[in-house]
Amino acid sequence: MKNQIKTVAAYVRVSTTGQNEAGQRAEIERWLQGNGIDPSGVQFYIDKRTGDNLQRPAFEKLQRAVFAGEVGTVVVYKLDRLSRKLRDGISLLCDWCDRGMRVVSVTQGIDFNGTVGKLIASVLFAIAEMEQETRRERQAAGIAVAKKEGKYRGRRPGTTKAKPERALALRDKGLTADEIATALDVSRNTVFRYFRQAGPQPVTATEQPA
Repeated sequence: MKNQIKTVAAYVRVSTTGQNEAGQRAEIERWLQGNGIDPSGVQFYIDKRTGDNLQRPAFEKLQRAVFAGEVGTVVVYKLDRLSRKLRDGISLLCDWCDRGMRVVSVTQGIDFNGTVGKLIASVLFAIAEMEQETRRERQAAGIAVAKKEGKYRGRRPGTTKAKPERALALRDKGLTADEIATALDVSRNTVFRYFRQAGPQPVTATEQPA
């Protein structure tokens, strides 16, 4: 059997739909060109999701390509684009390195492979997780102060990240709950909440909320 030609993949992640991935993509393309790689021949995987877990549509698609042996190199803007969780990040990187893959963080200027790469990555993932927890602690502290001063009102009842009508329109077009959640950048359970607000509707076994 002939050896499969492995490709270069680029992964981009922004936390919300309001953020623009153009900056990350530009830096990755600059690195690719500097290393003699034509960006037009590179598959970009782009997610607009939190880095708290690995359940992201584009990332899961990238993982399927990795498992199929199609990817030899993954290029990212920064390591925390892959994950903000230490355990997830280290497990992911170790798996990729064990497969003989090259993982490049263009802004950190590091190629992650072998024992040294794993050691450096563990430190960077730990820093990313610490930064995430620090942000949450500050947010919680700010909310606590606002509540004490009587200024915190919380989220207004009925407000949503996307209009329920849009979810219903997409369902009418035949999209699944997972596809609607991806399109609206909300959770799967939020999609089902939109459906419940609209009244009883027939739901297939595969469409039940997790």
